[in-house]
Amino acid sequence: MTLTPLCRALAVCVCLLLALPALPAWGATEEPATVQTQADTAAEEPAPSSLSVGEALGLARALVDSGRFEDALTILYALVEQYPDHPRRTDMLFLLGLAATQASLAPGVSEERREILLDLAVAAFRDILNRDPSLVRVRLELARAFFHQGEDDLAREHFEWVLAGDVPPPVVANVRNFLTLIRARRRWSYNAGLALLPDSNLGGTSGERIIYIYGLPFVRDEDDLVTSGLGLSVWGGAEYQVPLGPQTRLRAGANASRREYSQSRFDETYASVHLGPRVLLDRDTEASVLATASQRWAGTVKDHHALGTRLEVRHRFNPHLTLSGGASWQGRRYRTQTSLDGPVADLSLGAAWIITPTLRLDLTTGYGRERPASTRARNASKRIGAGVSVILPEGFTLGGGAEYRRTDYGSGWFPHVPDNGARVDRTRSLRASLHNRGITVLGFSPEVSLVYEKRDTNAQLHDFERTRGELRFVRQF
Repeated sequence: MTLTPLCRALAVCVCLLLALPALPAWGATEEPATVQTQADTAAEEPAPSSLSVGEALGLARALVDSGRFEDALTILYALVEQYPDHPRRTDMLFLLGLAATQASLAPGVSEERREILLDLAVAAFRDILNRDPSLVRVRLELARAFFHQGEDDLAREHFEWVLAGDVPPPVVANVRNFLTLIRARRRWSYNAGLALLPDSNLGGTSGERIIYIYGLPFVRDEDDLVTSGLGLSVWGGAEYQVPLGPQTRLRAGANASRREYSQSRFDETYASVHLGPRVLLDRDTEASVLATASQRWAGTVKDHHALGTRLEVRHRFNPHLTLSGGASWQGRRYRTQTSLDGPVADLSLGAAWIITPTLRLDLTTGYGRERPASTRARNASKRIGAGVSVILPEGFTLGGGAEYRRTDYGSGWFPHVPDNGARVDRTRSLRASLHNRGITVLGFSPEVSLVYEKRDTNAQLHDFERTRGELRFVRQF
């Protein structure tokens, strides 16, 4: 089987993503400089055309410093429109975003006007960071704008990147206060997305054509061999947190996803709900204990459901390092394959290390155990993984990762294991992704990813090799 159709599809996806920055956007290339403050802060009109750009910026800075944000916006917006390629455009955008954020907080501002101002601030700061993602002060102001928009997940993400920079202690304390407020006020959270899924091996099927039983070769049916194809995935979820006390919230949420392929036997639907308390143990530590329920459909037919519980813990060790852990247990029940009924347990540990404001490293490890009624299907697995993401100019984020998993099954695997012994799987996967958050369509930002996965095993017909891609559009709000 050739991978040419898959490669062509991925190449088209990458080309589309790389072409997105060509859409019209404000440009910015320089770090914000200190602009001269002019003495005359009483001007009621925009800067006259006789003023130089430097003088106009100085006047705008003076108006911002004196709290006259709307007057400053009039000058700055005109400068941004008039000088799209000026060397001091970054200064223009930074002051514009700063004035817009502060103007949105003024008493008496209507909700509609406030939303317009914060959107303007976010656009200005994002434009600067798209050109130079290392500017910590700009990222701090972007986080503040997201915070005032109520986009707490985005605000928290950028505040955490800020903490990885070389910032003075007062800024660190201020950012930690913002993070504390975000944790305390969080109510609704949503996520949604869709993706195109080219895959060289739907279902992860072995490419072996012959199985040996008592030394005799048997040829597999063509329908059981590797099948490639293109799929579509959609997903979404929501959670609401009800305050129960100063440090306690009740979490209630639901998630759903659907994958469809041209070969309908690979279609899948999954839905889950959870409910339970979230406790803020201190300003850096939180824990949740959740009751969970889930249902999976294969095609349009119910496959299995599960009921259980999950523990989640998160602790910020220092401004650079955050540790997380989880433990879950579920009782799984199948509609027809009742021999697979039984408990499923999982333990996980993770560390997120933000090395610099543009570089992040993630480490994960875990242990899983399944105890179905069928003794040969019982298994224990160990996994370890690492990932890295780098924020690049032009709004791109480049990511990469690798994972190794070993799964040990019980004995009784004849004829797949000739001596009827135990089955042992070793699975390796590599992932690369390219994401552009600087470009959004209705709030969705594009991401292209490529995943290579290979399983080696001592059991005939259970090894596989696959390459799959995704063109994703994701939104969190």
